[in-house]
Amino acid sequence: MDVLPTTSPTPQLNGGSYRKASPTSRIPVIFRRLLRFQSMDFELAAWQLTYLCISPKRVYRNVYFHKQTKNTWARDDPAILILIAACLCVTAIAWSVVYSYGLWGAIQLAFLMIFRDFFLCGVVIATFIWFFANRVLLSPPSHSTPEDAKVEWAYAFDVHTNAFVPLYLTLYLAQLFLVPIIFRNRWICLFVSNTLYLAGIAQYIYGIYLGLNKLLLAPLLPLFTGYIISLLGFNVAQHVLPLYFGS
Repeated sequence: MDVLPTTSPTPQLNGGSYRKASPTSRIPVIFRRLLRFQSMDFELAAWQLTYLCISPKRVYRNVYFHKQTKNTWARDDPAILILIAACLCVTAIAWSVVYSYGLWGAIQLAFLMIFRDFFLCGVVIATFIWFFANRVLLSPPSHSTPEDAKVEWAYAFDVHTNAFVPLYLTLYLAQLFLVPIIFRNRWICLFVSNTLYLAGIAQYIYGIYLGLNKLLLAPLLPLFTGYIISLLGFNVAQHVLPLYFGS
């Protein structure tokens, strides 16, 4: 795809006049359907989770097909959100065992991972992506880009969701199994730790790039520069994990 994924609003008429959108219609469909479990396609969501880790471009080809059939770039099925939340719950339990948390501590950790790390950070990042894409990246109006065309906020949140999956796999799951290694005071352990964080953040940035198709990969340059400097003796995990888990 050579252009930014935009959608033009279609006016709805009611007796020859425009019908005003209700307050609930402003809420993305994917959030309005969060409790409609019977209508969720968990098989497709599991397929997307798998390919977001091994071939994210294939998922975005599926997104383009969704645009052709439903005239919107954004997901309308929250099944992937439920699966991500479930994965974060399981991961929170595992981290709770590592840090010897009790039942209440595990519940709190799961709540923070789901609602702070994924949803709240996702809302903030999606809002920034939505604002930046519409104000900076969107091409001037033309025959292929109508004047009222814009990037949907819900699609920006989808971009965050897709980018979060490989980040989760790297920093929430893989790091869990590498804790005994990355906390050792050896340079090779420092290298493994910092490379893990480099990979996770770079995958997230690349996921954002795939979703917008125009966002430059400029953030990778300071990220890689910081990575090189950190190899001189700054172990990222030894500073991030105690801060994150409060120990």
